[in-house]
Amino acid sequence: MAGVTRDQLRGKAQTVLGPVDPGELGPTLMHEHLIWDIRTKVMADDPNQGPEIDLCNCYRINYGRLKVPGNLVLRCRDTAVAEIAEMRAAGGRTVVELTCGGLKPDPEGLAEVARRTGSHIVMGCGHYVDEYQDRANETRTPESFAAEMIGQVFGGAWGTAVRAGIIGEIGCQAPWTALEKRVMRGALAAQAETGAAINVHPGRHHDQPQEVADFIRAEGGDIERVVISHIDRTIFDEGRLLRLADSGCVLEFDLFGQEQSYYPLSDIDMPNDAGRLKLIRALIDRGHLARVVISHDICYRTRLTQFGGHGYGHIYTNVVPMMRARGFSQAEIDAILIGNPKRLLTFI
Repeated sequence: MAGVTRDQLRGKAQTVLGPVDPGELGPTLMHEHLIWDIRTKVMADDPNQGPEIDLCNCYRINYGRLKVPGNLVLRCRDTAVAEIAEMRAAGGRTVVELTCGGLKPDPEGLAEVARRTGSHIVMGCGHYVDEYQDRANETRTPESFAAEMIGQVFGGAWGTAVRAGIIGEIGCQAPWTALEKRVMRGALAAQAETGAAINVHPGRHHDQPQEVADFIRAEGGDIERVVISHIDRTIFDEGRLLRLADSGCVLEFDLFGQEQSYYPLSDIDMPNDAGRLKLIRALIDRGHLARVVISHDICYRTRLTQFGGHGYGHIYTNVVPMMRARGFSQAEIDAILIGNPKRLLTFI
């Protein structure tokens, strides 16, 4: 696959199989992982990766009663193909896949999944949180990170000719580390050079998404083309939620399908899907329909249908009917699933 220029990308969306007319994207999941490894080095080096996942233990794994590091990794292209085929059958068309640096991205695997399923897959680039990064990154400058991401969009990512169509998910923590800030500055420079949108993984403190948004505005980034992920595990009150949306960024509720209150990474009460929709309704009532996107952020095998989970089709099969039952108009549903993703994935 030959490289592209900004002029060639402007007005297009870039998938792992090349640029497409954004009108072809259709219903889009804005934050997923299809081939991933989110284990820390300690977890990956542990010889005990846990038992095989089956219907008898998947709930205990999801509720934290059974530790299975192997649940955090999926490298099987055939499994990804089967799961995305189910999404297509449920009505989905496009997946934004954000397995970036530190999470073992497989660009050629994504291209294979796209070819075999007839789906559009938009790949991310950049680096995840500090803990997952190559320690060689500690000496790199924002300019170095920017050049890398620009190359991943225009030329090819992770040693392949497969090109990224969005920057991210750019990892942040609370407190935000110096390395992560340098990566973010690089991402903002890459955004300015390429015309791509940025997806941000915020830290888990409820004020960190606002810290990121304020930082991006201060640095001159295009805040309206910045998506802040994981709002549903980070912000739980309407005041913070509306203030963040007022700053101009896009808010992503991307844990749909996690219906239990248990959340393994922080002491919070995770909302269920109905709770997510209530927060989204508050945003729409404030005039922020254009600043909402949704997804599942699947990165555990137990969330795939083959291992007893809901799969990538859950939003189309279960959440959309729930939205209609709760008074969402078809225009609102289309904006969240089609219009907003199309705008964000179109290069400017």
